[in-house]
Amino acid sequence: MGYGLITIKNRDAELLNCGVVKMQPKTDHMERLARIFNRCIYLIDQFKPDVLSIEAPFYGKNVQSMLKLGRAQGMAMAAAISRSVPVFEYSPRKIKMAITGNGNASKEQVAGMVKAMLSLQSEPSFHDATDGLAVALCHHFQFKIEGENTGAKSWKAFLSANPDRLG
Repeated sequence: MGYGLITIKNRDAELLNCGVVKMQPKTDHMERLARIFNRCIYLIDQFKPDVLSIEAPFYGKNVQSMLKLGRAQGMAMAAAISRSVPVFEYSPRKIKMAITGNGNASKEQVAGMVKAMLSLQSEPSFHDATDGLAVALCHHFQFKIEGENTGAKSWKAFLSANPDRLG
């Protein structure tokens, strides 16, 4: 499971931290869920985020995988709720659209745009970490658009309203 933490300075996003919660291959499912919950609690207590934004569950062909993913996401949400941190969900398509302008973008395209948007020297080692940052950026853009009432309803409208975003 990847995570990304950003901070907003002068309405611009900056990297705070990112990484992955690593799991041992033969770890029991309940132990994995506990590890996710505990790591999320640790990150929340350490960084004191204003919100948790998370990728909404998506439909997959393997029901068991979908169920396990939903449980993992539930642990992250439960950790946030236990610390009174509001939770916002975004569909994978909406996240990709917010970051790349293409709802069908590849992980590599998302990672490249996250790197550019946060002015990173290099991409994080794992795409799960850049996925976490992409969700955080998606929320920032959503809030920025709604908070500033720019009227931007699409990627093109957002760029028109914010020409300095991708300098």
